[in-house]
Amino acid sequence: MSADALPTEDRPQPDEDRRVALPALLFLAACASTFWVGAVDWKPIVHLDALFRGAWEVIDWRQGLLYMVVVLAVLLTHEMGHFLMALRHRIPASLPYFIPVPVIPFGTLGAVIGMEGSRANRREMFDLGVAGPLAGLAVTLPIAWIGIRMLKSAPPMPGEICFHNPLLLQYMIAWLRPDFADPSRFYLGQFNPYLMAGWVGMFVTGLNMLPISQFDGGHVAYALLGRRRAHLLARWLLIGAILFVLYNELYGWVILLVLVILLGVDHPPTADDRCKMGWLRMAIGWLAILIPVFCFPPMGITAQ
Repeated sequence: MSADALPTEDRPQPDEDRRVALPALLFLAACASTFWVGAVDWKPIVHLDALFRGAWEVIDWRQGLLYMVVVLAVLLTHEMGHFLMALRHRIPASLPYFIPVPVIPFGTLGAVIGMEGSRANRREMFDLGVAGPLAGLAVTLPIAWIGIRMLKSAPPMPGEICFHNPLLLQYMIAWLRPDFADPSRFYLGQFNPYLMAGWVGMFVTGLNMLPISQFDGGHVAYALLGRRRAHLLARWLLIGAILFVLYNELYGWVILLVLVILLGVDHPPTADDRCKMGWLRMAIGWLAILIPVFCFPPMGITAQ
């Protein structure tokens, strides 16, 4: 019997000699990157020359530090949800690899964890997939709540980037700030550190829970629906996404679509697809599969 099919208690423990240096360096780089974009009001390209001119007066150190802390708290909690669940099921997993990008408003493209998912059965794959988004969302919601309470109703400046809000954020704005004119979108100048971190947290959660490929939502959909129906859902979702992008001319999503196609639309089989889920996991799964509806903004980020 292979290790993939062994009962959890009989499996070998994950390799304790994990690579630490690269994840640590990338985390520090993400700290620097998110601090930088927050300190320059999420306009890193506009203020890039400040570093070379020594114009330190444009840098808001407190805002940068605050944004760094809250956005990395969201992302780290998401990834640690996966990591701790992998430890629980004795699935070998790496530490989180953060992706710092200091030239975009977020300052980062999130983080990824490498896991030997082929060792997981259907139930364990579900746990691995759902743990990260639920953990990240638990931190995102109070951070977004604080950001909305601090929201300023300042009019947008000409040419500012428009961030379209997911449904959940729109509902929270309508409830907490009924005075805000248009809850469907924000402009870059309206953000504060908590609000940007909340927007990023919902975006990352909604994106990861799309039921396609090896996204977190792909794991959950495969566990809930089984191989045939999960693959059918993923393929129809990809077709619908392509048509949506073409119709609305949202070509910023093209890179993501290409990445999904290269990774493979269909989710690979687990070590044991016949493993029973249980009613509690099924209930959590059907609720979790709705997360993209409320947390993913289809229009994304556009020009004003």
